[in-house]
Formats: sequence, C-alpha cells, structure tokens
Amino acid sequence: MDATPQLLSENASWWRRRCGLREVLIVALPLVISTASWSLSNFVDRMFLFWHSQEAMAASLPAGMLHFSLLCFPIGVASYVNTFVSQYNGAGEKERIGPIVVQGILWGCVIAPFFFLAAIPANYAFQISTVDPEVARLEQVYFWVLAYGGGASIVANAMSAFYSGRQHNGIVMAVDSSSCLVNMVLDYFFIFGYVSFVPDGIAGAAWATVLSQWYKVALYGGLILMPRNWHEYGFGLARLWDREVMKRLMRFGSASGVQLSLEVSALTFFLLMMGRLGSEAMTATNLAFSINGFAFVPLVGLGIAVSTLVGREIGAGQPNVASDATWSGFVIALVYSGVMCVIYWTLPELFLAFHQSSDAEGVLATTTILLRFVAFFCLLDATNVVFVSALKGAGDVKFVMIATCVISVLPVGVGAAVLLSGGGIYACWVVLTLWVFAMGATHFVRFLYGRWRSMKVIEPELISA
Repeated sequence: MDATPQLLSENASWWRRRCGLREVLIVALPLVISTASWSLSNFVDRMFLFWHSQEAMAASLPAGMLHFSLLCFPIGVASYVNTFVSQYNGAGEKERIGPIVVQGILWGCVIAPFFFLAAIPANYAFQISTVDPEVARLEQVYFWVLAYGGGASIVANAMSAFYSGRQHNGIVMAVDSSSCLVNMVLDYFFIFGYVSFVPDGIAGAAWATVLSQWYKVALYGGLILMPRNWHEYGFGLARLWDREVMKRLMRFGSASGVQLSLEVSALTFFLLMMGRLGSEAMTATNLAFSINGFAFVPLVGLGIAVSTLVGREIGAGQPNVASDATWSGFVIALVYSGVMCVIYWTLPELFLAFHQSSDAEGVLATTTILLRFVAFFCLLDATNVVFVSALKGAGDVKFVMIATCVISVLPVGVGAAVLLSGGGIYACWVVLTLWVFAMGATHFVRFLYGRWRSMKVIEPELISA
C-alpha cells in the first residue's frame, strides 16, 4: 500500500521539487481561474434570473442539472482526451496527440443531435417532480434551448484537452474566461429583454449560454488550426475516423463518462426531489449550490491539473513523482477549502447581499442555514476531487465508475425515503453531506492502496523512463 506520501526528496524541498507545491500551483492556477470564471458566470446568471423572477431562478438549477447530467457521459469521454494527451506528452510521442484530439471532436459532433430527443422525457420529469406549474413550464423552456449547445460543450472539452494535457493552461484560461465574459454580457441583454429578437427571461439566459459555448469552439478551432500545431502534433496525418484510436478512447473514456454521469445524475435526482418541498426550498437550494460554486468549481481546475501531472508522470514511467503531484494538490485543496469553509460559516451575508428583496426573507434565511452544510462538505469535496482526479489520470477509471455506481444509491434511495417519511430540506441536506463524505473516503483509500501505479491508458510499449 502507498500509505506514506512521497513528500520529500534528497535534492529538493517539497516546494521546489518536480510535481511539488510550486509546479502544481503553476499548472493549476490558470485552470483555477478558468473554472472560477464558470462559477462567476453561473452566479451572475442566477442573480439576474433572481432579479427577473424567483420562478425563473427556481427553474434554472434542476433544468440545468438535468441537461448537464445528460452531457456528463459524452463530456466524460471527451474530457478523457486530456489523460491521453498528458501520457503521450510524458512519453515523448507528440505526433500521436492530434489523432486522439480529432476523435474526441468527432465524438462530440456525432452525439450533438441526441440532446433534442431528450426533451420529451425531460418535460414529463419536470411535470412529475415540480409542484408549481409555472416553474415546471420554465424548466421545459430552459432545457429545450440548452439542447442547441450540447454538442458545443463536448467539442470544446476535447479541444481544450489539447492544451491542458500539455500544461499550456494559459490558453485554456484565456478562452474559457473570455467565453464566460461573453455569457455574462449576453445574459444582461437577453434576460431583461434588451435584444428584441431574443426571448427574454429564462429563455434568454439559456441562449446566452448556448452562444458562449459555440464561441469557445470557434476560438479553440482557430488556435488548433495554426500551422505549428497541424504539423508537430499529427493533426495533418489524423484520419477523420480512426477505429483503433476511437476504440481506445471509448475503452477508458466511457468508464470516466459513466462515473461522471452517475454522480451528477444522483445529484440531479436529489434536486428534482427538492421540488416536492415547494419553490422556496428549491430556490434556497439553488442559491446554496450557486454560492458553493465559489469553493467547488476552482477545485475542478485543480483536479484537472493533478490529473494532467499524474498522467504525464505515468507516461514517463515515474509513479512516485505522480504521487507527489497528488499530495501537493491535496494540501492546496485543503488550504483553499478551509478558507472558504470559514467564510461560509461566519460571513454568509457576503454572498447573499445581491439577492435582497422584500419577498425573499424566508428564502435567504433558509439559504444561510444551508451554507453551514456547504461549509462542511466543501472540505469533503476537496478530498474527493483531488483523489478521483489522480486515479483517473493514471487510468484507474473502472474502479472509480463502480464505486460511484454503488455509493450514489445513498442520495437517491435514502433521500427519497426521507422525503416520503416527511423529512424536510435539512434532512435532505444531511443525506447529501453523507454522500460526499462516502465518495471522498472511498477514493482516498483507493489511492493509498496504490494499484494505480501500474496502470496506463496509452500503448504499453510507449511508456518511457
């Protein structure tokens, strides 16, 4: 078992060594800024919707989460291009990077039309789960418009992996941040009806999201088509359909996609159940999740950095250095989450100041209490994100998938039982916190066990020292 972290070496401190704190911070910081911009964009989006109407605010989270839960499997496959790119890069096989990126882009294009087919069953789900008919109608509108951007989200993830997998994260930060800025600007004009040919309210918010995703695809596409990338990384030699490359991507990426889909689907089911408690409970939960994005979403960027560095060192035949990257990322995650935990617990009004209104006092009081729950499980999220990212970066995706499938029974089964027995919003949040704890503890123990050290996703003969 890998029970002791490899924190020190003979020749360098933990700060300066390869995959120590300094390198992890350098790799992670642009990705943290990039993912933090998503959180800011979502926060502004829901703040504008709250100003427009509380019904629109209440409808945006369950509809958005259901759309994202459908995105999770194909995005999980496309995002796993990052692990292939990092391991090929670590092994010095640059010309193999282009073909895997092309297959990831093709995957997004093939999947895109299927998001529209999900509209009919989604409408039934909203009608069954939501008490307020107006909120259910707005959920249907939001979900349908978001379908136009589903393919863009998948393609953009595959494209961004070309840069994040090689630690060129400044480009990812610039593209994602500019896309979020576009989204926020369009939100303002679309939600409040300042553009006459775009439906306002929640439909306008959805169209802003769709257009910002296609903007990101166009920007990444222009960068990838630059002559240097075309020749050095094998894009010019890549086939539009490469059976062997696609087969390898699906073999590992599909397990990653199933894991992400199961996790988000369980959370989505939990949120849909909250609709049975009424619009006030749903709005408070929506606000709490939106605010939690400030703690959780930057951890996603850190997780991408950990996965990339672990993949690079596995590709280079250096599992001990990959372990260093993971423990360094874990320390950084705990420090950041600890700060956010204190702020959520002691200063919740910092996040609620922009949501004040005469008819929202009950919602804000409930949200303040929910932020105490958030303060607890943001630390648990930090543990889960770092160690699941390390396992996926090495290729231990089958275990991650099975563990998620088993543990996700908790919020679905227990949460439904709590509601049927008359439990309220706080009882449901206790279930959610226990779920996050179980996920983090399981992946932490799996990492300590150390089986990931002998795994890889690229061809075995390419692993170099």
